[in-house]
Amino acid sequence: MTLVTAIPEHLQVERTIPASTPANYEPPFPEYSAQFAKDVSSLVMAVIGAQFPSKTGKEEAAISKVNSFLAFPSEDGEEALGPAFSEWAAVTDPKGYYNITALAYWKSEEAYQKWTTKSGFSSWWEGLDTQEQENGWFIEVFFPTMDRFETVFSSGEIPEGAAEMRDGVVGPIKEHVYWGSMRDRLAAAQTDALKGEEFLKAPAEQEPNGNLSRRIRVPGKQNLAIIRSGQDWADTAPEERKLYVKMMHPVLEAGISFLRDHGDEVGCYSCRFMDIVDPVTRSADKNRTFGLAYFDELASLEKWSREHPTHLAIFGGGFSSTQLS
Repeated sequence: MTLVTAIPEHLQVERTIPASTPANYEPPFPEYSAQFAKDVSSLVMAVIGAQFPSKTGKEEAAISKVNSFLAFPSEDGEEALGPAFSEWAAVTDPKGYYNITALAYWKSEEAYQKWTTKSGFSSWWEGLDTQEQENGWFIEVFFPTMDRFETVFSSGEIPEGAAEMRDGVVGPIKEHVYWGSMRDRLAAAQTDALKGEEFLKAPAEQEPNGNLSRRIRVPGKQNLAIIRSGQDWADTAPEERKLYVKMMHPVLEAGISFLRDHGDEVGCYSCRFMDIVDPVTRSADKNRTFGLAYFDELASLEKWSREHPTHLAIFGGGFSSTQLS
């Protein structure tokens, strides 16, 4: 099996920080990475969400409103202004609130900013009167440069998230299934330790309802580590589906629940286990999920994955299923 590196040739530089790849390493199974054209210098991921006390059917108006911006038509002679790819996902948080979100992706910050302005989204967002909203709204936007973005997939044909915008796929890659392989797939990590800012715990909860009906802005963090880890069992054979549902899904859910409820112990600010949903029916019937987590730095994510029992169980379950399949 001929292996290639996940780092695109035009982003490769002489390393000042050695890779963690073991000597003469041969991965136990093949994995692949999405590739983008040289002129793609950055990507945009926007999580645009609405929050409700529960899932009652009132989400339809919020979905329709966001979709009206995402589907904003192209101008004469120009490409469509909306995202290059988007999909809907939902999660009920630990306090019982139902969150429905659009995850939207653009191939440049310029394209995203143009969309926010010309579609009217920015004006609408800034003009929201918090006292008149029947539901909560939130938006989380990230602008990673390509040297700070990496992907890994078990198949070269089924992408996830931002990889839906890929220009190609490379593989099998050598940087996977060993501790430190995620860092080794990041071009920036060839010369940068990617150290984050000090983890800040959230203050103790204030008086009940103290955060209702107002705007809250959360600034970004230097070298925040973001991971979207997707699962797709829609096209699996019956035995494969049974294996995933009974062996892998429970340990995955346990690991993500730990990060959600006790993430401050390991440097994780936020973690959500989300279902891909049909935007019309709002049904989670796609047999697709993903975990979306924000760590204070890559080292914290690496330490949790390497040392914590919840991730070791995920890693062990995934490796066992690979051996059995």
